[in-house]
Amino acid sequence: MSRPLNFSPGPATLPLPVLEEVRDELVDYQGTGISMLEHSHRGKAFVAVQEETAALVEELVGCKDTHQVLFLGSGATGQFAMVPMGLLQGDKADYVDTGAWSVKAFKAASFYGEPRWAGSGKEGEDYVRAPMDLDLDSDAKYVHLTSNATIRGVQYHDFPDVGGKPIVADMSSDMLHKPIDVSKFGVIYAGAQKNLGPAGVTLVIVRKDVLAEMSEKVPDIYNYQAIAAKDSALNTPPVFPIYVMGKVLKWLKAQGGPKAMQEQNEKKGALLYGVVDEHADFFRCPVEKGSRSIMNAVFNLPSEELEKKFIADAAEQGMLNLKGHRSVGGIRVSMYNAMPVEGVEKLCAFMREFQKANG
Repeated sequence: MSRPLNFSPGPATLPLPVLEEVRDELVDYQGTGISMLEHSHRGKAFVAVQEETAALVEELVGCKDTHQVLFLGSGATGQFAMVPMGLLQGDKADYVDTGAWSVKAFKAASFYGEPRWAGSGKEGEDYVRAPMDLDLDSDAKYVHLTSNATIRGVQYHDFPDVGGKPIVADMSSDMLHKPIDVSKFGVIYAGAQKNLGPAGVTLVIVRKDVLAEMSEKVPDIYNYQAIAAKDSALNTPPVFPIYVMGKVLKWLKAQGGPKAMQEQNEKKGALLYGVVDEHADFFRCPVEKGSRSIMNAVFNLPSEELEKKFIADAAEQGMLNLKGHRSVGGIRVSMYNAMPVEGVEKLCAFMREFQKANG
């Protein structure tokens, strides 16, 4: 089966074996006679799927005994509000600015407490780094950061020392792209539609001591404790996206897990940025080398006309969705776990040819 290379930032490319397996089970899930689209969220078939998916998260992240795994339908944007609802209640929190998603999270927190900026990667109009040297408030309840900023192409490859405070991390676009020390994180949340599965489900991982501290003075539907008590079925969870996420996680495990993903992702990043640096006057990346994202590489060409031509010519050769975010323009190359190394190699060959013809 020949398919285009989908470099979309999200909803993003999924592993072909997962798509094929979903296709084969779509009408009749494992002999039950009905589709997983039709199964009850309280029925045995789906409950088994959700339990297996949660167990895979615990295994791949390494959080079985320390964190609670939740599946929500609110998107990462919903977590911008749910975290401060549960943890602030008028208290202080430190936030780190690496782009638009950080700013949105900060705005949501301002309704429930006193967030402050502890650091920023912005210089002029560009975001150029993931700041490590933070100005922390000793009274802050937590430190919030976006591990990978999809719009600006800024990524944390290591995490800052926050003096033992819980880190709350939006990992929507780089969850499980490599192993992490989960003990540092009080809350990890990730919209699935970039690195974990289809749109519609948000993975939330809450450290148990942090979960116990969360306020109950919020409606149940926004209350992590109430949701955890009902095993993510306080209301109807996103059944089908959880089912697909489980298949993606099984695929990831079969590839060798986060460590194998790290090796492949670093190789893809080295290939792509190798071409960018080889022709730095043509492919202009504003991000400092130590903070460049290996999930979402961004760069500009010498003119907007050349960028449009680049996107169109790449599409003709089966490489899709390379247009930068509408707020910043340029080119954005999303290289999530499911993007094979061979796909990036093909794009790199195209980039060299394009530069030679248009440089």
